[in-house]
Amino acid sequence: MPSGGGSGNLFGTITFKTIITGYIKMQSKIVTDVKAISSSMSQATPGKFLLLQFGMSQVTQIGESISNLISQVSSMIMNAVRNQKSS
Repeated sequence: MPSGGGSGNLFGTITFKTIITGYIKMQSKIVTDVKAISSSMSQATPGKFLLLQFGMSQVTQIGESISNLISQVSSMIMNAVRNQKSS
């Protein structure tokens, strides 16, 4: 259901494509930041390294969450198929 337009949906809709697209953007930014810091080590500060480390941990956690989501959906589908076969 699309958000807005009097549809009664207060929170909008999140699709798997939206999640993956956002994840890819975050991952690309981290890669760009790593390249930038590693190419100019003389300008690298402890603060930049901490922010980079924090960003990397966020990307890792989000990746793990996406993996868990895929696993749970897969399990639900397998259970639904199994239940249909036994009926």
